[in-house]
Amino acid sequence: MDLVEFQGKQLFARHGVPVPPPGAVARTVEEAVSAAEAILGDGASAVVVKAQVKVGGRGKAGGVKVVTSVEDARAAAEAILGLDIKGHTVNLVYLEPASDIAEEYYLSVLHDRVNKGDLIICSRQGGVDIEEVNRTDPGAVVKRQVVPSERVDGLPSSIAMEVVTAADLPPEVRESAAALLVALFGAYLAEDATLAEINPLIRTPDDRVLALDAKVSLDGNAAFRHGDHAEWRI
Repeated sequence: MDLVEFQGKQLFARHGVPVPPPGAVARTVEEAVSAAEAILGDGASAVVVKAQVKVGGRGKAGGVKVVTSVEDARAAAEAILGLDIKGHTVNLVYLEPASDIAEEYYLSVLHDRVNKGDLIICSRQGGVDIEEVNRTDPGAVVKRQVVPSERVDGLPSSIAMEVVTAADLPPEVRESAAALLVALFGAYLAEDATLAEINPLIRTPDDRVLALDAKVSLDGNAAFRHGDHAEWRI
């Protein structure tokens, strides 16, 4: 089972992966307007309206818009709801406070069927297609296999630091990025996920790291077990 962004962020938050302040899901334009009013009323300077579909490329398809007023939020919701993105019709949008972004990275954990273990992928080039980065600049993509014996009690912080250092993440954020990776790996294991991806993982101007997006795939048994999560029913 693939989760959409807001579901993935809820899962991450439960396991201590830092995410932006929670937003709201809307199925209609009026629900989106109400959500934008609440977010702006709480002091946010801008709101991001994002299509919730189980496919990448939302931004290029017009499925992500940043607005600074309720009127613009209405226009954004009208434009996104019903939009076709790679054969997926947008029936749901997620609104959250816009985050200040200094840099964007890439981070993921996935099941490595070939080597019967897990694979961590990290890059200083985030917010773009990681497969394209791997083709055009393979040296910018760090891959670290993790065998079961290495993560009996979760991912060791030493491996996490090894990964973020090899990926050349700035020294100012390596410690927090490594801690986030440990938490992400913990979520991946605890939830029986086959993929836990953050693209982008952002650095804020005050040197925090946050999962600005979330892509999570659960195996069949996990999907069945999590089917009772009310917040996951879309």
